[in-house]
Amino acid sequence: MWRTVTKVVLLGLCLSSLASAASSDWYKNSLIYQVYPRSFKDSNGDGIGDLNGITSKLEHIADIGSDALWLSPIYTSPQADFGYDIANFTDVNPEYGTLEDFDKLVAKAKSLGLKVILDYVPNHSSHEHEWFKKSVKRIQPYDDYYIWRNATYVNGTRQPPNNWLSVFGGSAWEWNEERGQYYFHQFVAGQPDLNYRNKDLDQEMKDVYSFWMDRGVEGFRIDAINHMFEDPRFLDEPSANRPDLPADDYDTLDHIYTKNLNETYDVLASWRKLLNEHSNKIKGDYKMFLTEAYTDFDLTVRYYKSGSTVPFNFMFIADLNNGSSAPDFKRLTDRWMNNLPSKDYVANWVVGNHDNHRSASRYGKERADELNMLSMILPGVSVVYNGDEIGMLDRDFTYEETVDPAGCQAGPDRYYLKSRDPERTPFQWDNSTSAGFSTSNKTWLPVHSNYKTLNLAVQKKSPISHYKVFKALAALKKKPIIANGSLEVILVTEKVLGVVRRLPGSTVVLLVNFSHSAVQVDARTWLNIPEELVVYTASVESKITSGNKVKTSSYVLPGTASVVLASPNVF
Repeated sequence: MWRTVTKVVLLGLCLSSLASAASSDWYKNSLIYQVYPRSFKDSNGDGIGDLNGITSKLEHIADIGSDALWLSPIYTSPQADFGYDIANFTDVNPEYGTLEDFDKLVAKAKSLGLKVILDYVPNHSSHEHEWFKKSVKRIQPYDDYYIWRNATYVNGTRQPPNNWLSVFGGSAWEWNEERGQYYFHQFVAGQPDLNYRNKDLDQEMKDVYSFWMDRGVEGFRIDAINHMFEDPRFLDEPSANRPDLPADDYDTLDHIYTKNLNETYDVLASWRKLLNEHSNKIKGDYKMFLTEAYTDFDLTVRYYKSGSTVPFNFMFIADLNNGSSAPDFKRLTDRWMNNLPSKDYVANWVVGNHDNHRSASRYGKERADELNMLSMILPGVSVVYNGDEIGMLDRDFTYEETVDPAGCQAGPDRYYLKSRDPERTPFQWDNSTSAGFSTSNKTWLPVHSNYKTLNLAVQKKSPISHYKVFKALAALKKKPIIANGSLEVILVTEKVLGVVRRLPGSTVVLLVNFSHSAVQVDARTWLNIPEELVVYTASVESKITSGNKVKTSSYVLPGTASVVLASPNVF
């Protein structure tokens, strides 16, 4: 049964339904590189990454084959959630620089052929935002910009309006003495939720898009989009029957009233219209939307039809892990490819991000290149997190070192289950002070202790390295066979996954061994490929030499190895 073949032919991938938005289809086969600004490069020695630091390293982002860089939040913020609590949506946090610094970043990126994508955080603002301060005082129209509710009283004791919980744990309701009401916050208490049923607020947030597009931004990654609306009846949410968790843990409830409401898709459609109109007005390129929603598969795919270019496909993060089998990977890859709403939409593959453990830590050092290979050989958009290209690893933290609010709020016994600090450590540029991230020995998060040997400078000089594998993959991604070729995802054996891309006269094959032991495969028969192919690139730990010719009818694939084979004319 497992030697079955699912064939998906992808010829001329295009978003014809969105073509009116612009003349360009630059995003179809793009590589998006996520920069976590606080940890990328510090230009002034304060131990915190900044815009000028990013600008100084844009050549690296272009060098590895990126089409665009996505910046995690750079807005004015008290940093209660490290930038996701925004006090001004149209200015830059002083720690990171100024609007003029941002303009310089955009100009240099453009000169290097890179597009700039900003994180857009629609669900909430900071409690230090002027809108919230005026809402507390009931100043119109701001009085209704947030979700306010009266208290309930039990035996004369004030209680929250219902049982809704914060993603970070505890009640999602915070009492405000001055207003005499509770406000709703799906994340930390310093992040009050915005009320999109208020038309003035809705327009304010549309104006934010226009402000940044006028400054040259070419797209937006929308944070936590499925949290934007709440059921107006404010009913208690049912139990998820998780007695194994603390009573105030977010996962103890089934969030049927605070996530995935239909109105979210309507608002996104209105934003898509706004972006398209802006592109048409300036005769510019299509503006990309990347939407983040950790939710059911069907609800994720539904974002396509509301205007999302990239409804994030988190299968490598949320659905698969280092214990998953080759059939698991095939099944979920097929599910995504077979459920695209139509051929007008493109797939996407998220390798990692700032909210989840690094891919090399999730899957193991010996498999550090595997997800990059899959994301680049499969068709569509590849999304990688800064550090993925050099195989950076999580750093272990003590509770005393923990600064992420998700980890701090979980407490000393459970912080390691929730904290996102391990994957947010500074980028490892070289073996100098603080890994070349900063001239300061003290950085906002400690640098991983392995930076002396695991860094970009070392990998650039090494004959074989994650960096060189990544560059080779990005170069291959730009070739017609990956941009336009057909796709087949095949189980060569129960332990080996094969991904085949074809154009007439050309073949590219990715083989992934999910066993820790070597496996001999007859790839020629099971994949219907030429008897002889050439190693294009291979995972670092595999010790496979690039450029060698191999016989595909009796190929021995080392344990946990991933290798890309290609016809000579592909090189």
